[in-house]
Amino acid sequence: MNKILLVEDDNGFRELLTEALEREGLCVSVATDGFEALTLMEKDTPELILLDLMMPGMDGFSMLMQRRNQLPVIVISALDSEEERIRGYQLGADDFLTKPFSIKELIVRIQALARRLKRQDVPTHKEADTHIHFDETRYTIGIGDRQVMLTQTEFKLFRYLFERKGQVVTKAELQRSVLQKEFGRFDRNLDMHISNTRRKLAQTKLPRSMINTVRGQGYSFACC
Repeated sequence: MNKILLVEDDNGFRELLTEALEREGLCVSVATDGFEALTLMEKDTPELILLDLMMPGMDGFSMLMQRRNQLPVIVISALDSEEERIRGYQLGADDFLTKPFSIKELIVRIQALARRLKRQDVPTHKEADTHIHFDETRYTIGIGDRQVMLTQTEFKLFRYLFERKGQVVTKAELQRSVLQKEFGRFDRNLDMHISNTRRKLAQTKLPRSMINTVRGQGYSFACC
């Protein structure tokens, strides 16, 4: 859990905390409010969000409601009432740390959260293969107790590969059968859809390798 997104509007505190985290070997990106944080997450997915609550523009509570992922969140806030804590947890926060706090305690909590998430069961390929459900009306796939929201094209690509599990499907075949056009040598459209699908699998704590790249040939659905 090395990629941190720090969402904090206080310039001085943000700079001090960023420097302290970077001294611990962590990679930190920063946002000053919820709007900026949501925009940054569309470009580069962090492994953990450190989130202040009271910010101008979009506050921390609103950001928790607006986000489209289930990334782990540690709230860092001067607010220390039971009501704020409960609301934060109800909106998906994993931990709550009251300002001021020591960097040592924050690092320990980050490590504890990482261990807790690591212990959570992740379906194996065989389990995923057994429990995949396709919802053609919402373009979602259900894998165990997880739901992955895809675009129509991503949904069709995933299902096409799943229905041919154990086979290597060439890029040309996927391009013709799913994207409905011939495959061009410099066409990266298919690769982009595959990359986005893998990213969404990872955000839902599923292995990217469910869609496996077979070098020089194409893609396959990975199963046991």
